[in-house]
Amino acid sequence: MASDACFNACYCCSRNPSKQHSTPHRPAVACCHEFAAATASSLVPANTQFTNHESLPPCAEMFSRFRHAYPHYYKTNLADEIRSREYYNLAGSNRVCLDYIGHGLFSYSQQQGNHHLTQDIASTSASPPLSAAAGLFFDILYKPVSLNSQLLYGGTESGLEACIRKRIIKYMNLSEDDYSVVFTANQSSAFRLLADAYPFQATNSLLTVYDYQNEAVEAMAESSKARGARVLSAEFSWPNLRVNSRKLRKMVVSKGTRKRGLFVFPLQSRVSGTRYSYQWMNLAHDNGWHVLLDASALGAKDMETLGLSLFQPHFLICSFFKVFGENPSGFCVLFVKKSIIPELEKSPTSIGIVSLVPPSPDKESDPAETSSSSSSSSPISVQENSKFLSTKQSGEDEEEKKQLSLWEFLKLEKVLESRRLKNANLSSEEIITECRGLDHADKLGLVVISNRARYLVNWLINALLSLRHPRSENGGVSLVQIYGTKVRFDRGPAIAFNVFDWKGQKIPPALAQKLADRHNISVSCAFLNHIGFSELYDEEKRKAAEIILVGDNKRGTSSSGISVITVSLGLLTNFEDMYRLWSFVSRFLDADFVEKERWRYMALNQTTLEL
Repeated sequence: MASDACFNACYCCSRNPSKQHSTPHRPAVACCHEFAAATASSLVPANTQFTNHESLPPCAEMFSRFRHAYPHYYKTNLADEIRSREYYNLAGSNRVCLDYIGHGLFSYSQQQGNHHLTQDIASTSASPPLSAAAGLFFDILYKPVSLNSQLLYGGTESGLEACIRKRIIKYMNLSEDDYSVVFTANQSSAFRLLADAYPFQATNSLLTVYDYQNEAVEAMAESSKARGARVLSAEFSWPNLRVNSRKLRKMVVSKGTRKRGLFVFPLQSRVSGTRYSYQWMNLAHDNGWHVLLDASALGAKDMETLGLSLFQPHFLICSFFKVFGENPSGFCVLFVKKSIIPELEKSPTSIGIVSLVPPSPDKESDPAETSSSSSSSSPISVQENSKFLSTKQSGEDEEEKKQLSLWEFLKLEKVLESRRLKNANLSSEEIITECRGLDHADKLGLVVISNRARYLVNWLINALLSLRHPRSENGGVSLVQIYGTKVRFDRGPAIAFNVFDWKGQKIPPALAQKLADRHNISVSCAFLNHIGFSELYDEEKRKAAEIILVGDNKRGTSSSGISVITVSLGLLTNFEDMYRLWSFVSRFLDADFVEKERWRYMALNQTTLEL
């Protein structure tokens, strides 16, 4: 199709403004219109409306139509090969994972390979050597230091941590010469630590650009306000949820040369998928703001886009999880530009900064080792049994422990403990670290990942909008309402939506999430806020706005906004995932679906499903 012929060209133009006139490509606007037309034709026939979940065509038939609408989708087949080979747990568990935000470090195959290696070693020895047991895991340990102290003086860094740090900074397309790296327990910790150290004064502001409630940002706002800062938020226009440029520009542009404060910018919404121009960062920087780029919602390899490669924010935050579809736990990384470190203030010691260290040997493999480990005084581990890294460590003397008396054992244990400390401080050259999750993103590349997500997310939006209640075919009630950007070439791989019954009443997002989980589909719930309704949308405001408790329930704080279901697509998402979500949502076309699920749940579990 003609529209597909210009996809890559249009993509390059939208991401690389300086190259828009280097080749005689067709206008980007024309390409986007043709893309929308291709998306509309992806259903059978074009613009079909479905009023019965049983009328949906089979997945194979819809996939054939999908590939016809997007003929260049086949260029992303490498992602399917990686998913089949390295993440076969997704097929085995029949689970659709649409609730992941961040970047995966390791693959399921890598985890299973390490698990089997441990079992093989254990079967040939009553106790695996330290190199086998400890080499397959890493622990996350809290460090009782302040952000300022960590940045200025650093601290003991294990070889394992050094390798992960270097791998991540390379993946993020940053330079160690320009940025210092701090590992934090989670995103909230990273935001709060920075707020505690940032030099806020009475004339400074914290300005954030989020169309949804973010707990990490709320924590930063609370800390900043306590230190005297003004807390400001961008406003988003209804119904497209785009930034109200006039109001944001008024807050960003200053009349003097003084430092304005901290500008927190996510580049795109991880809830609605709405994208914002990175030129806001340039405008903020030119007007005396320090810029924090929240990269947690960015897609894989998005840091390689031209705008971000040229603009270096003062701070950058990004989240990393362990194994997609299997282990979402992980950590957050705070990048601080080295030139800005002297401006940060001394802050009180806070819990939140962590170290990545090789763990103690597998406690299940040796009762004696378990007894010794439990009696030693060591930092509190918040992540245990994380089997992902291979390290070269020596521990040949584990066999010696078996034949020793209790006194000899305790004496030898002191020697082993000193060796563990030595192992934890191996140089980076002695560590073999394989982060296949990051390797897979590097192998696929920015264009493939972005195009694949573009095809899938726009097809899903079109499919969801095709669902209408049987009694509302002529302009009545639609089953799904999507908030923010709908079918659009340049949108993020996330969707915010709600499901409505035939009377027009919204199905509570938490209930829809619970029912989706029972169908092996993982989605998230979120809360859209900072929405500005013009006078033209007074009726929409009345219908959409809700008053719900946000933050600490004990304080009884409230905010007006919209609770929604949200889904996020990653580099491993495939068409079957999209079809299964569409098929599940279509079940709400049955007016009795919720009641049927309640009775089905009672029959299976002999308990009542809480609604």
